[in-house]
Amino acid sequence: MISVIVPAYNVGKTIRRALNSILAQTYTELEIIVVDDGSSDNTGAIIDQYHKEYPQRIQILHTKNEGVTSARMRGVKAAHGEWIGFVDGDDEIESDMYERLLDNAVKYNADISHCGYQMIFPDGRVHYFHNTGTLMQQGKTDGLKELLSGERIEPGLWNKLFHIKLFYDLMHNEIMPPDIKINEDLLMNYYLFKGAECSVFEDVCKYHYIVRSSSATRRKLNKHRIYDPVRVKKIIMEDAAEEIKKSAEKAYMSTSINVYNSLMLEDAANFPEDEFAIRKKIIEGRHIVPLLRKKQKLQVYMLAAAPKMYKVVYRIYAKYFMKNMYT
Repeated sequence: MISVIVPAYNVGKTIRRALNSILAQTYTELEIIVVDDGSSDNTGAIIDQYHKEYPQRIQILHTKNEGVTSARMRGVKAAHGEWIGFVDGDDEIESDMYERLLDNAVKYNADISHCGYQMIFPDGRVHYFHNTGTLMQQGKTDGLKELLSGERIEPGLWNKLFHIKLFYDLMHNEIMPPDIKINEDLLMNYYLFKGAECSVFEDVCKYHYIVRSSSATRRKLNKHRIYDPVRVKKIIMEDAAEEIKKSAEKAYMSTSINVYNSLMLEDAANFPEDEFAIRKKIIEGRHIVPLLRKKQKLQVYMLAAAPKMYKVVYRIYAKYFMKNMYT
């Protein structure tokens, strides 16, 4: 059986679409566990109605608002399946996603099976990540390196199928900090990939990530968006085994630079202490600079030596040369 966990917080407008896409799966040996994370809209009423219509297939957990990490783990603890999948309450999946993921897991004796995804914007634009059709088997070390680089493996949990055994430590030890709201999925993925001897990735885009302007990762800059990504990468870097240490250090420094660059585009009066704190972290990690790309090396040297000039130069660069396709 596959247990599909759906963390749901104020997704009354979209939860039907998500649940319908799971109910339409060609692989039918699955249970759906919806965790209502203290929603204040009509999410709870909608999922209760689905439970009445599909009492054998849909299990509902109503909890107080504790965040998506707690919601996911509550769902995992209630699961009966040998395999665990996640679908966000504002997204949807193609009808054969779980059948395809499970087939690959069994065929290649993998603990994790995952696929690509497509990002769908309100104006109808679709970006594919990456839809090359490539199929790739990886051992533990290569899988972790790919996850940390983010070049091919999406750090989200929702386009993956995990064997239940990978969650044992997470269920019985308080490893996941519940207060992390940004990049918490990357951290959980790190622990899951760390326990997986083999993973298989097929680059077909079966998961539909629906972009909402109100999603947690697209809101205006705040303390969680500033510090959570850096904190997650630091936790990973300090935990990393020797064979992935350099990959973890590189990921930590790259994230710190990206966060600092985000601060450069904000009103400086709103985040002066945060700007100083992130810059300090980067300078303290200068021993990692040789691992970075040339562009990032230049950024570190410049922001360390001339932060005021860096801000001016980066704002000009962002205005005229950066083409962010994800907005």
